[in-house]
Order: sequence, then structure tokens, then C-alpha cells
Amino acid sequence: MGGPALPAFTLGAQAPMAAVVPCRAARAGAVRVVGARSGATAAAASSASAARLGDLGGPGVAASGRDRSLPSTACQVAAGAAFAAAASASRRASRRAVGRVQPLGLTPPSSAGGAVAASAAASLARRAVATATLEKPDEMYGTATDSKFNIPQGVRDKLGRDLLLKSAHPLGILWASVQEYFKEQDPDCKFIDTEMPIVGTKECFDDLRVEPDHPSRSPSDTYYVNEGTVLRTHTSAHQTKYMRQYPEIKSFLCAGDVYRRDEIDASHYPCFHQCEGVRLVERSKMTPEEVMEDLKRTLEGLAAHLFNASPGEGTMRWNDDYFPFTEPSLELEIFYNGDWMEVLGCGVIHHDVLRNAGLDPEKVHGWAFGLGLERLAMVLFGIPDIRLFWSDDPRFSEQFDKDAFKNKIRFKPFSKYPPVMKDVSMWIPESFNDNDFCEIIRDEGGDQVEKVELQDSFTHPKTGKTSKMFRVVWRDMSRTLTNDEVNTKHEQVLSRVVAELKVELR
Repeated sequence: MGGPALPAFTLGAQAPMAAVVPCRAARAGAVRVVGARSGATAAAASSASAARLGDLGGPGVAASGRDRSLPSTACQVAAGAAFAAAASASRRASRRAVGRVQPLGLTPPSSAGGAVAASAAASLARRAVATATLEKPDEMYGTATDSKFNIPQGVRDKLGRDLLLKSAHPLGILWASVQEYFKEQDPDCKFIDTEMPIVGTKECFDDLRVEPDHPSRSPSDTYYVNEGTVLRTHTSAHQTKYMRQYPEIKSFLCAGDVYRRDEIDASHYPCFHQCEGVRLVERSKMTPEEVMEDLKRTLEGLAAHLFNASPGEGTMRWNDDYFPFTEPSLELEIFYNGDWMEVLGCGVIHHDVLRNAGLDPEKVHGWAFGLGLERLAMVLFGIPDIRLFWSDDPRFSEQFDKDAFKNKIRFKPFSKYPPVMKDVSMWIPESFNDNDFCEIIRDEGGDQVEKVELQDSFTHPKTGKTSKMFRVVWRDMSRTLTNDEVNTKHEQVLSRVVAELKVELR
């Protein structure tokens, strides 16, 4: 699942394994736009997801209302590096496809008859009761909203959390480590981490050569405040602002929270964090070849600093890539825990981007890169689920302090509570978008939803109608969920899906 990928350097990720900037990496790497996945990409993501999900046991009730108990299976959370490698391959496939551009006892399931009756009553209620729509505020942080506003309350609640500014949070720890490296390499480098995430579409897209009709600009991919204002989809949205201050600012790193509609699994989240960096230099002082050499030397040093590795053919390698804002474009991979893993995306800044920042490419040139911070933090600290970064559970937060990176602290998993699984099967209209479906589930379930996975898809040979069946995995990271409470939220999901996405439940 997923929408069209935005060209970003960042390993984001969301998530943690895919993102955009020159922020290329996340969900959770340098600049990258979130995009629709090809079958190969979905398969790779599914494989990575399955590897890291872990325990699938526990009681469950299907959407039809029939009880089904699932045996508990002790599955291990996948190693961070293996996760990273699979997600890295998935991201590359996604870019090609779009044309480059969380130990209590188990709650016993209810009786079958009661479940069927409850389901039938809920179905009648769905047909009889109008579904609530998104509550739109008149303004958001001083910016007026309009009919294009599509930001749910759960996403709005993430604004101002400032995880990067918390010195004992894994993301703050990693950001401090990146700054430490660049302070040593470039004493004049400016560090920016307090920019508001509400930006104009010009800065977020136009200035970076993202075409007006690119799918990453769709409301199914991007959160809009109004027609011309969005929650930034990458930290690259601030790139031209600081480039315009050249030569007062010749190099800078910009980090912050970024927002994208996306699928639901252990590595994707609607809010994640990126860091992008830019270095500018006069053409009279450095040739294009020397700019590329400086880029590679600096970023190999960063990778060595983060992964305690030594640059070389056996440990690091460069691959050609594509981003609309750099030319040429590259990705850096590191050999880690027995496999190659993408670390960042980068490139020489495109002449048009320089011009959009008011610079003359005949006089000034430079390079840019991007990192997905969740993605790297998951690997470096062994964190298996991106939702944990937002958790207030002391069993998570008390494992880290400001010296966790230096002391090579690894996350110690605590009890994993049993899941409740729900299947949703439906005939879908042509306008159906997987991201919109996931957004409704996130809005109703929040962080209690661990994963949404496509199980089956087919088109009827006679009617031409398309059907999709998704499995929704509900699992709270701090307690056991009961069937009753999940059923309530699941019915709300079904009501909204029918009303808002115009599907026909099967």
C-alpha cells in the first residue's frame, strides 16, 4: 500500500525507512516523495513487515462478526539491519514505479451467536446513522483553513511535541550526534530545528521542481491546511529560504517533524523526522568534480561516525539515484549486520533550485543530502516499532539518556500484548486510495493500530468491479485490548469507510 512517492533524499518513514530533501531516506532518508507502490514494492514491504511484526497470537473477530481465535505464536522482532535492507529495496522499487521522481491474560472471545447479533445490529446502525466528518478549525497556528483542509485531530496532536529537542529521546540523541559530527567538520555550519512545519506549497514543492500534477501533491498523500499551505512533507521545504541567505550562510543542517499520509505498519507513521544538509561554495573556489568529492568524503565520514565503521569498498558503496532537486543524484549504502543498507540520499544541487533561491549557478554551486531519523534510530538502537517514539511509557523512555549513542544502548523489548485482528472486505470505486483507507483507521484507532495489510485483491471478470480485503491488526503497546472495545472502533471505521470512500462492504 501507499501513495505516490515524493522525491526525497531522506530515508523515511515515514518511516522509519523512507522520507524526502535533500532529506532522502524514513517513513523513516534524504528527500523522497511518498508514492504508490508497485506490486514488487508492496511485496518487499510486506516481507519486511512480516519479519518485524512478531507475536500474532490472541483473540480476534472478523468483520463479519464471526469469532476466530488465533493461536499465540512467538515470533521475534526482526533485526534492525534486516528491516532496513528490505525497506531500502522497497523504496528503490517505489521510486522506479513512479518514474523516479505496540502480560495480561487473554480476554476470551465472545460467543459466536452474540457476536453475529452484535454485528447485524451494527450493520443496521451503519446504514441508519450519518457518519461524522472531519472537524475543520477556522485556522491552524494563525493560518486560515479552507475546503481542502484534511488534517485529522490525531495528526494535529503531534504538532509541538518537539521530540528532536528532548536530549534523552532516541531521536534527540541521534540529532545531537549528527550535529556533533558536522561541528567538527564545518565550524561555520548552522543548525536549524525549530522551524514551524506549516509551509507553502511553493516552498514544499515548486521550488524543488516537484511538478504541479505529481501524485505526491495529492490530498491522499499530503496534509493540507488550505489550497496553498501544507504540513511539510520533507525538511527540504526550508532549503531555498536558507540558501537565499548565502553567503552569510554557506552550510546548514535543518531537522524537524514531517507529515505524510501513508500505510500502517511498524515502519510507517503519519509524522516522522528528517534532517537535511546543504553546503554552498563559489565556483571559483571549487570545481564540480571537487564538489562531488567533498560530498562523498563528508557523507562517508558521517556514516562512519554513526555506524562506527571505516569508509572503503567493503563497507560503503555509492549508487546512482534520482531526485528532482539534485543532478547528479546518489545514495550511500553501508554494509551492516551482513547486508547492504541505504543510509542517505544526496546529490549536487540542481541549477533550477539554485535559481529558485536567487543564486546564479554560474557563480555558486553545492551539494545537499537527507536522512530519515526514525529509520536510523530504529537500526542503531534496535527499536522495532515506530509508534514507540511517541510513547509516554516509562519502560521505553527510561532506557535512554543523552549518552545512549556513545554507550551503544540497545532497546530491551517489554511485554508484547496479544493482537485483535479484523478483516475488511469491500468493493471499491475507481477513486479508492489505500492511504485514505489507512487514514480513517488511524483517525479512529490511533496508536492502537499496529498494521494494515492487503490480503487479497481481484477484479470481477464480468462486472469489472474490484474487490480488496485488508487485515487490520489492533495491538496496544501498554495493555491488552478487549474484543468489545475493538469492535466499537472497528464499527466506526466501517461506517466512515462506507460514507467517505463510497465502498460496498462484502
